[in-house]
Amino acid sequence: MSEFSLIYTHFKNATCSHPNTVLGIGDDGALSRVPDDCELVSCLDTLVAGRHFVQKTCPHAVAFKSVAVNLSDLAAMGATPYAVLVGLSLPKQMANDEFCRQFANGLADICTPFGVELIGGDTTSSPVLTVSVTALGFVPTGQAITRDGAKVSDVICVSGEIGSASVALHQILDTPNKNNHDKDGHATPNSLDNLSNELMTALQYPMPRLHLGQALRGFASAMIDISDGLGQDLGHILTASKVGAILHLEKIPANPLLQKLPNAQKWQHQLNGGDDYELCFTISPDKLALFEQHYPDFTVYPIGEIVADKGLILTYQGQTLDFNIKGWEHF
Repeated sequence: MSEFSLIYTHFKNATCSHPNTVLGIGDDGALSRVPDDCELVSCLDTLVAGRHFVQKTCPHAVAFKSVAVNLSDLAAMGATPYAVLVGLSLPKQMANDEFCRQFANGLADICTPFGVELIGGDTTSSPVLTVSVTALGFVPTGQAITRDGAKVSDVICVSGEIGSASVALHQILDTPNKNNHDKDGHATPNSLDNLSNELMTALQYPMPRLHLGQALRGFASAMIDISDGLGQDLGHILTASKVGAILHLEKIPANPLLQKLPNAQKWQHQLNGGDDYELCFTISPDKLALFEQHYPDFTVYPIGEIVADKGLILTYQGQTLDFNIKGWEHF
């Protein structure tokens, strides 16, 4: 199947149209209209088979997650998503109708609920399945939530359970039954079936916290999404804001399956595991109370506080702990 046949058959009408699109798929570039009272927010992530997802992950989940992780970046800025561009590098054996149909359905299932349009991209042949997504969004002028605004005495909060995706990934990779792996050691669908649906969903179908991110405009002082581990990503806020933090490990929300693990193992998944795509933000105590009053439908979890002395202090039930923070490393 030719590149243009793939595009027009599976991707041209995969998502809904957006009123800010002047010209979408079909030309050398897309044309977009930026609202006068907004700033454009853009981000890009690349996911590579065997590095960011196991080789046997279904095309639907690959597409869904590839877009979701970018929408999560927009959520962390308080932005409203608008459109995505997708670069798809396919091994020749995957350049077929069935793969592209499932992939396009995955794009539609993450884009449609948020009114996001696929406005362009590229397809090419590659030895390894690779997906690059650029996401575009809008935020009211001057209201983007960045990493550098945390203040002493702010409360540190997260938007949901931390560590579930890491547990799922490690269960896949550590499955002892050799019959559950192919000749290259990659997990097969049988090994994936042994995981709980909750953990698999957390790993393969993360849901970006876009509505919460938008609601936090004017409330949160700094924010980031948790992709490389809570410890490392919170550290990015601390570095950018030139402050320190105390993190209370017993307050970090976790799936009940994680709660059954020994503490050190649970904390490893929560602090260093990554792939959560929950929001981590700082907010003053007064604004947190006001936010909870204005938005009772959102549940957020206070897990620590910002302090003046730089560095990250970990405590458990009032006792200070020494725990190595080492999140995801790309190289």
